[in-house]
Amino acid sequence: MRILGSAVLVMEFFVMSFAILIAKNDHSASALIAGAILALLFLLTPGLLKKSYGWIIASILQLLMISYAFVVPSMAFIGTLFAGLWIAAIVVGRKGEAFRAALLAEAEKSRGAGES
Repeated sequence: MRILGSAVLVMEFFVMSFAILIAKNDHSASALIAGAILALLFLLTPGLLKKSYGWIIASILQLLMISYAFVVPSMAFIGTLFAGLWIAAIVVGRKGEAFRAALLAEAEKSRGAGES
């Protein structure tokens, strides 16, 4: 789950970096600084995904990316697309972790039965 989430966040870092380049000619410095801070948070947040608060922060970042559409209108579509990828990473990651836990439990059970 953490690997998928990290991949989505790093991709969002690159997208936000390109959005800043799009916004640099038409918008104020504060909009660019906000975009740069958001991009930096996307780059730093994967390290926090070991804890539950990291997932909450990353989910809030998804909303902030969509709200950057006030600066770059195409970010509404791209942000929604990445929010969908974020949700998919959570859902698929949980299923993968449950499957892995079941495999480990089965392996432990068969190992224990083999020793008797």
